[in-house]
Amino acid sequence: MTDQSCSDANSHFQRPETQANRALQKEANLPLTGWQQEVSRGLEFGLEAAESISDRSIPTFSRGELPHFAGINTFLKAPYLEDVRKVGEYDVAIVGVPHDSGTTYRPGTRFGPQGIRRISALYTPYNFELGVDLREQITLCDVGDIFTIPANNEKSFDQISKGIAHIFSSGAFPIIMGGDHSIGFPTVRGICRHLGDKKVGIIHFDRHVDTQETDLDERMHTCPWFHATNIKNAPAKNLVQLGIGGWQVPRQGVKVCRERATNILTVTDITEMGLDAAVNFALERALDGTDCVYISFDIDCIDAGFVPGTGWPEPGGLLPREALSMLGKIVQKAPICGLEVVEVSPPYDISDITSLMATRVICDTMAHLVISGQLPRKEKPAYIHPEAQSELVEDWR
Repeated sequence: MTDQSCSDANSHFQRPETQANRALQKEANLPLTGWQQEVSRGLEFGLEAAESISDRSIPTFSRGELPHFAGINTFLKAPYLEDVRKVGEYDVAIVGVPHDSGTTYRPGTRFGPQGIRRISALYTPYNFELGVDLREQITLCDVGDIFTIPANNEKSFDQISKGIAHIFSSGAFPIIMGGDHSIGFPTVRGICRHLGDKKVGIIHFDRHVDTQETDLDERMHTCPWFHATNIKNAPAKNLVQLGIGGWQVPRQGVKVCRERATNILTVTDITEMGLDAAVNFALERALDGTDCVYISFDIDCIDAGFVPGTGWPEPGGLLPREALSMLGKIVQKAPICGLEVVEVSPPYDISDITSLMATRVICDTMAHLVISGQLPRKEKPAYIHPEAQSELVEDWR
């Protein structure tokens, strides 16, 4: 039945003004160009199907989105960009950081990028409620993983900062799949290298503050924001932490938050004040005197019952709908310069549900960037400085 015949058949009904009905109309206005190009490439590179196959858009060798259980698992089956010098030709670059040498309890997040890529094959690029088709509206590539050095945090941090600086300076929007949360410091450091005199606010979804100077005598996954906010481009007053609480928030880190006057909302704060008020709180403080916002999403900010595959699960966290709602509103209302999703640990996961949650966070972020007009980028944002500079470190004490 055609769209017109469906319309005629239902003409005697008055469609209510619902999200679902708005989504139906949005889909009608989305192009199919990207899908048609993908089918054509599949037939060209993967050969035409056997004669017994009725659907002649199917190739012999799996190429592109379908079938979801086959093919090489890049994120969302996006093109793998082997030559990272060409990353600036894309709107979004997915990069894995398989590093868990900063873990202080349960290792396994080095397998996070693999786990997220694998389950991302379950998704299509289209979201019904949001009316967004990523394949049609942006260009996306997967640049693979940064080469981290097992058992050496500092060398790994240097690799991470160099890699993120390269992607960020190209104009492609960087989406980082961790990896433990120690990578929050080198990712922000990489961005700061191309901010010039601009500043970045950090919105950090987590159950833990991660503001200790050291843990077990090293800069570990409990320490990224102590060191990131030592950089002049990332002031401590613009660090906002959402969802903090429970029995795994070390007092050493709490002392730093108090002394540096960072901004914290617990899950109780968020639920009592309401999601919109919490979002406004986060935006007001992260954007105070800054030029862009970096989002660090620790998967354990969500209640442990929904995300068992993480190193430090903590009951009482945000519900998935709460976290996704806040994330979407923040992305639509702020100039976002990058996203990292960390602490996904597939060895502890059940049926890939934690990796799936990470996939949802990434896809929703891209969709809200499209809706807000931040993607695709017509030109590089003004806060990206073309020349790299060493980070300007400022001792806060």
